[in-house]
Amino acid sequence: MSEQQGGVTTNGPGALFAIGGAEDKLKKRLVLQEFVEAAGGSKARIVVVPTASALGTDVIDVYSALFAALGAASVVGVRPENREDADDPAFFEPLNDATGIFMTGGNQLKLSGVVTGTAFGQAVTDAHARGAAVGGTSAGASILAEHMIAFGRSGATPRQRMSQLAGGLGLVQGAIVDQHFAQRNRYGRLLSLVAQSPGLLGIGVDEDTAAVVRGSHLEVVGRGAVTIFDGSRITSNAHYASRSEAILASGVVLHVLPATSTFDLKARVLLSYGAQPPAEEIASIEAAEADLRKLAKEIAAEGVSPAYYAERKRRAGRRTAKATDAAPAAAKKAAKKVAPKTVRSSAASQSRPEATEPLSAGAELSRPDTDPATGPLPDSGNA
Repeated sequence: MSEQQGGVTTNGPGALFAIGGAEDKLKKRLVLQEFVEAAGGSKARIVVVPTASALGTDVIDVYSALFAALGAASVVGVRPENREDADDPAFFEPLNDATGIFMTGGNQLKLSGVVTGTAFGQAVTDAHARGAAVGGTSAGASILAEHMIAFGRSGATPRQRMSQLAGGLGLVQGAIVDQHFAQRNRYGRLLSLVAQSPGLLGIGVDEDTAAVVRGSHLEVVGRGAVTIFDGSRITSNAHYASRSEAILASGVVLHVLPATSTFDLKARVLLSYGAQPPAEEIASIEAAEADLRKLAKEIAAEGVSPAYYAERKRRAGRRTAKATDAAPAAAKKAAKKVAPKTVRSSAASQSRPEATEPLSAGAELSRPDTDPATGPLPDSGNA
């Protein structure tokens, strides 16, 4: 059931935005625009959390200007630097009225060490539960999961001890989120973690791309892709592979999801891909098509009564019956015309040989010795 939260209507938990880093801040800004819309659009009250960043107040100024330009009603920055700050009401109380919480990139191990298990971390969780959109880029994306990658090496081949896990906020259950995925070649480290913990989905997010999670559904937004490793049926040697040794990972199901793709994180199946109109629009299109078919029939029959079609059918039936009855008489008449010619032809064949009758070898054509008009014929001169 929907409810009002500071002027914004919500329906249960808010959307989660795991952004792969380096999101577009200058041109279309599609990913950030989607976040602002999820946070309430023109009514959005966004809190920027730059704890992971080393850029000081500059990063707050950048995102404050961006979210304001995209239509947010207000943007404030809150930066706890240690766990003591994170338990101070002055830091976490601004989250109580937020409709959007955005965590910046930087050192994800620092972010985890400051936020998780504190009053600040609980305030983020509570905000999400009441309907606020919670997201982050790079380090801010990783912390959304229950288990986050603290650090690790790049590479395509999964190897033992390739990465290290730390605790996350647990807003995305049953998964590990990695970022800058394709750009920094992080296939190996994410796959190594899936091999070690097959019950967890590995979610790798490209730059300028967001994995937007609503309930158990994940939707891809942006110009890159989201890569998912499902190790439910994996065969692996991760339990005994030695340090830095390549890890066996056989039977892993791979999903590479471009923008507009939707995926069920619980059932672990692709739901759709490509532009999908809303269900209401699909129903409206189907109803319009049915009306159009009916209208086409009415136009074709315009000005013609049903009795006309019935009469045409009766006439066609009478013509068919008449043609059927006339067929035997016509056959008899044709047979009578052919019979005399056949008799005459037979008589003629008895008086002279057929023109096509073959001659036997060495035979000569016979001829009469006398001509009825002139008398005896002269000798041909042949011996």
